[in-house]
Amino acid sequence: MQTSLRFCSGKKKMHYSSGSTTILHGQSEVALSEVADHSIDLIFADPPYNIGKSFGSFHDKWPSDKDYAEWCYGWLTTCLRKLKSNGSMYVMTSTQAMPYLDLWLRNHCTILSRIMWHYDSSGVQAKSYYGSMFEPILFCVKDPKNYTFNADAIEVEARTGAVRKLIDYRKEIPTPYKSTKVPGNVWYYPRVRYRMPEYENHPSQKPEALLERIILASSNPNGVILDPFAGTFTTCAVAKRLGRRSIGIEQEREYLKIGLRRLGIASEFNGEKLIAPDKTYTRKNKTRHATSQGALFDE
Repeated sequence: MQTSLRFCSGKKKMHYSSGSTTILHGQSEVALSEVADHSIDLIFADPPYNIGKSFGSFHDKWPSDKDYAEWCYGWLTTCLRKLKSNGSMYVMTSTQAMPYLDLWLRNHCTILSRIMWHYDSSGVQAKSYYGSMFEPILFCVKDPKNYTFNADAIEVEARTGAVRKLIDYRKEIPTPYKSTKVPGNVWYYPRVRYRMPEYENHPSQKPEALLERIILASSNPNGVILDPFAGTFTTCAVAKRLGRRSIGIEQEREYLKIGLRRLGIASEFNGEKLIAPDKTYTRKNKTRHATSQGALFDE
């Protein structure tokens, strides 16, 4: 099927859209002005963490914690304005910076949950201190009495009922404990690794499973989801798969190309063919090749 592609250029931004997905190419602070106020159902914000990583041409380091926090307060203010009255927002940043955002957000919306995304190993194997094994996420809403939360869509196994088969004898008629439950606020998902099918060339890619839980819980089919720091466009990819509309904002050209390809918007960019990353690798004792599914075969 032929996919329509529309381009709309501005001073520092360019729009690419197809079907339910729109990409805004430009700095978030600028591109957010293109999004209508009170039009978004769910925002997932995963900004640079101020920890010194390189994202293409952008170096993730501010002169001070205060400078970083002030920058965050600017785009957070704009994001809250874009949300509908019953909208939700999930915000990530480093463990070091999250206290600044937490305290600020308490005065501008309601924080319902403080979530810990726990993973299998830290990026840097610490030897003289405890390595970081999690990243914090704030679940915020504009109106604590009116917001979307699809509990049934994200239930997980409750060991008390499903595994231990315990009976609740406190009830008038003893009843087995429920076998499923809404997840707690500690979520385990492996980090995205090289050779995983979803892997893209990006230093802080978030797993699809993480976004799937957030999108299922806090939006409905055909709802509009905004990611102001799209990166590898995982939010948009999962939103598309789950029947939601999405807007992704990204300033780096290399990551823009990932989004165009991953979302099926374009197969070429300025004459360059857009292809998935090569995930083959060579071992010291033997040459082996990896398929996109992770299977191996020897040469």
